[in-house]
Amino acid sequence: MVDATSPHPLVKYIRITGDRYAKFVEFDFAIHDPTLFVELVLPQQAFQHFCEINQVIEMTAEQQAWNDAQEDKWRYGIEPTVLNHTRQYADQEDQA
Repeated sequence: MVDATSPHPLVKYIRITGDRYAKFVEFDFAIHDPTLFVELVLPQQAFQHFCEINQVIEMTAEQQAWNDAQEDKWRYGIEPTVLNHTRQYADQEDQA
């Protein structure tokens, strides 16, 4: 077990995946390794408290992109397919 008073406490990450201002907040939570996370949902006030007591930081854009790419591999596979191509095309339109 890690001592919370140690000079090197574990970093805790969040990534909000739902509407930040909705009644419930959907988010990813990771400890130490932002690629290993759980998906959680909490009411607004509970989310704020959770973030405070865990002293979380938000995942960087690079960490989020890595997680998205890994999720796409599981969802669509590594080899190019019609579905994979359609997904990439849709993502490009969303960014435009």
